[in-house]
Amino acid sequence: MAKKKKHASRQLTFAALLNKVVSAILEKLFFQNLQIIKKLLNLVFSNEDYILQLLTEAGLVSDHVIDSVRQSGGNQSVIDKLIRDGHIDQVEIAKVLASSNALEFFDLANTSVAPEVANSITDEVARRYKVIPVFDDGSTLTLAIADPFDFETLDALPHVLTREINFVVSTPDSINSMLKNFYGAQDQGAAGAVDESIDVEGTDAPIIKLVLGMLVDAFNNRASDIHIEPLETSVRIRYRVDGKLIEVANHPKKLLPSIIARLKVMSTSMSIAEKRMPQDGRIQVKIAGKDVDLRVSSVPSNHGESIVMRILDKSGLVLGLPELGFFSDDQATFERLLGLPDGIILVTGPTGSGKTTTLYGCLNAINKPDKKIITVEDPVEYEMAGINQVMVRTEIGMTFSNALRAMLRQAPNIIMIGEIRDAETANIAINASLTGHLVFSTLHTNDAPSAVARLADIGVKRFLIASAVRAVLAQRLVRKLCPACKTPIELSDKELRALRLDASRMVDATIQGPVGCEKCRKKGFRGRMGIFEIFEIDDEVRHLINSELSSSHLRKRAREMGMRSMREDGIRKVLAGLTSAQEVIHVTMADAD
Repeated sequence: MAKKKKHASRQLTFAALLNKVVSAILEKLFFQNLQIIKKLLNLVFSNEDYILQLLTEAGLVSDHVIDSVRQSGGNQSVIDKLIRDGHIDQVEIAKVLASSNALEFFDLANTSVAPEVANSITDEVARRYKVIPVFDDGSTLTLAIADPFDFETLDALPHVLTREINFVVSTPDSINSMLKNFYGAQDQGAAGAVDESIDVEGTDAPIIKLVLGMLVDAFNNRASDIHIEPLETSVRIRYRVDGKLIEVANHPKKLLPSIIARLKVMSTSMSIAEKRMPQDGRIQVKIAGKDVDLRVSSVPSNHGESIVMRILDKSGLVLGLPELGFFSDDQATFERLLGLPDGIILVTGPTGSGKTTTLYGCLNAINKPDKKIITVEDPVEYEMAGINQVMVRTEIGMTFSNALRAMLRQAPNIIMIGEIRDAETANIAINASLTGHLVFSTLHTNDAPSAVARLADIGVKRFLIASAVRAVLAQRLVRKLCPACKTPIELSDKELRALRLDASRMVDATIQGPVGCEKCRKKGFRGRMGIFEIFEIDDEVRHLINSELSSSHLRKRAREMGMRSMREDGIRKVLAGLTSAQEVIHVTMADAD
């Protein structure tokens, strides 16, 4: 015990010596900002040990008392125990912390703060950073903080508020009391609850207004993504609407740090201080009375951080099979497949082809009280009532395969796997399907029959593929003609040749083309729909799979058995006046045969 005390004493003495040397160097160089060196100190010593040394140097508490309190046991920190036992109070600690950081102490408990000053920041910023505005002279805003060693707060707030900030130190109790008085009581039951539901109304701060205005504008224009891209001298804002990127604004480059900081403040699980590594987060906002989720991704680039936000409109989620683009015959086929008791149903296509939306549509169609449905997703895009949804978190070992193993112990009837990425996940899914579960998942393949080769490539035995897979649905998305302005047209000879249409198929057709109006932003298209091909696995196909035939042979046999290709499904939708010939030709270039 004596050795331990001696070691702790030496550590604190070294900390004090190092602090004095650093302070002398800084004073000699007239360098006023102590934060960098304090950060280095925090890497070597805990905040508590450093603060205790400061208190000892100030003569407020002795080493003997500190050692005695350390040995008293319990879960409280040494500083909390010193306060509890009356050896020191919060005001004395705050004054020492202020002095050691070249800041002023502010007696917030006995000083009134004008309401207009308190309203100079939003309640979410005040609560997130635990700060109280105390003065505002128009150019500099003075904020009271309890922890001057919280370097993320010190670094972030000037960017978040886009103002010159002066910090003063007050006690934790007085700051918490002011937070409650000015901004109301808050449920502290969940971390990050402040930022998880943000109303976009009623703020005048320029950057806050700019960012929230961008979110509202993107939502009103039915954008699926917002791209914030730093260029050499500007910041480009683009929306993805109906699958096409549209440039909507260019801002001065100097606004980039403030825009990025604001979005990170709004987002959960993103650090303002981290600018060199990719980050992911989530924002929840309410726009025009609707709950909207945004999935946020930041990536460092050569001109600064780039942010992409995927907009997930809960209220606008289309879950009916007809709304997805199924004609009645394909819908009947797919509904029959959804009624199977077991097996695997795969949805394939490239990124952005609507696979996840189709899976949600499948789950919605079969979500009944007598069925237990569990999903494992990366990430969970939409929350669905009555379904148990699990999010993949690889950083803690919650991979697709580990989550699947756990899910099977929950006795589900139906399982949805966001994506089959490796042999382990594929084999667990196949074993689940062979033991009485109906499994839904996605693969990245160009057409439906290629799913067999893809599963074989990642290591699944062909006899297992033949036994487990019941059907594969391949899909693409095409833009729908704007119903307000589309007009009858005649197809050109080139379009007729590309689609292989003859006069007999044109008799009852209602060919329409795009025009452009205010409702579709002069584009002629509004919304998207799917075009599909359904590859059913019957006994003959199982034999072909076991015979290790190539994807081209499987496709040829499937076509002979009546499988309609995506291009053919698209042609039906052109003839029905739902989309344009050019859309189908462009999206199904690989299906031209």
